[in-house]
Amino acid sequence: MRKGIRLSDYEHAIGEHAVELKRIFPDGVARLWGSTPTQQTGNAKAVALRDRKVGDEVLFYAQNMFIARARILGLLHNRDLAEAVWGVDEETQSTWEYIMALGDVVEFEVPAEPILTALAMTPPLRSLTLVRAAERRRHLSLLDGRIPAAGERPSGEGGAAAPTDSMGRGDLLRALGTLDADVPDERRTRHGSLTLIWAIGRLVSGQDRLAPSDVYQSQLEPILQEFGSPDVSVSLEYPFRHLSDGGLWEVVGTERSDSDLLSLAASVESGTQAGLRREAARLLRQPLARAEAIGLLCTTYFGDVDQEELLERVGLGGYAHASGADEGDGERDGRGGSARAKGRRQVTASRPDRDQRLVNRVKLLHQHQCQVCGLRLETRFSNYSEAAHIRGLGSPHDGPDELTNLLCLCPNHHVQFDTLAIFIDEHWNVRRSKDGASIGTLRRHPEHDIDEQHVEYHRGLCGGNRFSAVRS
Repeated sequence: MRKGIRLSDYEHAIGEHAVELKRIFPDGVARLWGSTPTQQTGNAKAVALRDRKVGDEVLFYAQNMFIARARILGLLHNRDLAEAVWGVDEETQSTWEYIMALGDVVEFEVPAEPILTALAMTPPLRSLTLVRAAERRRHLSLLDGRIPAAGERPSGEGGAAAPTDSMGRGDLLRALGTLDADVPDERRTRHGSLTLIWAIGRLVSGQDRLAPSDVYQSQLEPILQEFGSPDVSVSLEYPFRHLSDGGLWEVVGTERSDSDLLSLAASVESGTQAGLRREAARLLRQPLARAEAIGLLCTTYFGDVDQEELLERVGLGGYAHASGADEGDGERDGRGGSARAKGRRQVTASRPDRDQRLVNRVKLLHQHQCQVCGLRLETRFSNYSEAAHIRGLGSPHDGPDELTNLLCLCPNHHVQFDTLAIFIDEHWNVRRSKDGASIGTLRRHPEHDIDEQHVEYHRGLCGGNRFSAVRS
C-alpha cells in the first residue's frame, strides 16, 4: 500500500477490472489492500465486506496502534490479481481477493486502545470491522486532530495550511479521475468536472484561483445549465461540497461546522470566495500538468458533450487540438468542418512561421511514409505526406519549430493526431484515446530524434495518461 504496484506489471491478472483501475489510477501506480474471504455471514468481517462503500475512510491497525488512513476509491473481487500481488496462504490456500483501491493515504501513529474502547470494542482488533459514520464523527477527537474529517479540512486563507502541500502531478490526476467515484450513476451530474474545467480556464486567463459568489452565478451557472446532465437542476452547492471533500477545492471565509457542514449554498450567498486550493492551482499553472488535467477531464467526463464548444466557452479553446488555437498545423487544419461551426466565437490570430526546410527534411527522412500506418500516398508524379508538430506551435501549446517536434504522417493520421484521437505511449505504441487500444508502433528513423517531452505533452492532451504512468 505504501509504494503501490505498477498496473502494467499485472496486466495478465487484472482482467475485467483493467478499465476501472486505469480510471482510478491514471498515473499507472495502484495502491491496493486485500482481505481474505470469510465463511460466515454475520460476523464483523462479513458485515464489513458486504456494507463498505466507495468513499469510505479506512483506518489501518497494527500492534495496538492505528498507523494510517486512506479513502476507498474502488472495490473489486479479483482472486487472480490477489494471487499475483500477495500470493496464497499456504495453510488455508486462501488469498486476499476482496480488494480495496485506495487514495489519500496518510501515515501516522495513534494508540488504538482509547478509540476501540470508546467504540465498545475490546483490543486487540482482530478483523476487518465497519464503524458507522455517526460513531466515527463522535470519537474523531481521539485521533488528536491527525486525521481531519473531509468536511473539517482547514481553509488556506486566514487559517491553517491546507493539507495539500505535498500534492504532485500524480495526486492531482488521481483526484481528477475519481471525482464521481462515490456517486451513484443516477446522481452523476458533471457539475464537479464542469466547475473544475471552468476554474482551469480562469487560471489560464490570469485570473485569481478564488472567486466570489456573483462570479459563479453569472459565469458558471450558464455552463452548468448548458453542458450539465439533462433533467438535473443546477445548484452551486453540489460542486462546492463535493469538490471540497475531494481536496482540490476550498471555500474561504466561512466556518465549516459539524458532520457534513452547514449548507455551502448558504455560505456562497454570504459573500465568501471559493476556488481551487493553492497547491492544485500551482500545479495547474504548469503547462504539462494543465494539459494532462484538461485531457483527463475531457476524456473521463465529457464524452457525450461538444468538447470543442465547451473548451471554447471556458477559455480553453486551444486545448481542443494538438496544433492549438493559432496554427492549424500548417499544411492542413486537421479539424474538419466542425472547427468553425455556426455560433462559434471567431478569432483573429497570426500563425507562427514554419521552417519549410524542416518540413522537407522530415518527409525526406521517412520517404513520405506515415509513421503511424506506413502508408506512402502516391500522386501522379510523386508521393504525398504531411508534417505534423507533436506539440503545436500555436497558443496555448507554444511548441518549438524543430525536427524533434515533428512527425511525418498521412492525411488521415494527421487529422487524428491533431484532433487528439490518437496518442503515443511511453513505449512508442500508437493508441486510441477513447479506449487505449493499440493500433501499432510508431515507425522511427535513426536520424530523426523525437523529444519525449513533446510526446508526453501530447499524450496528456489526449487523456492518454489514463493508460500510461506519469513521471513524478
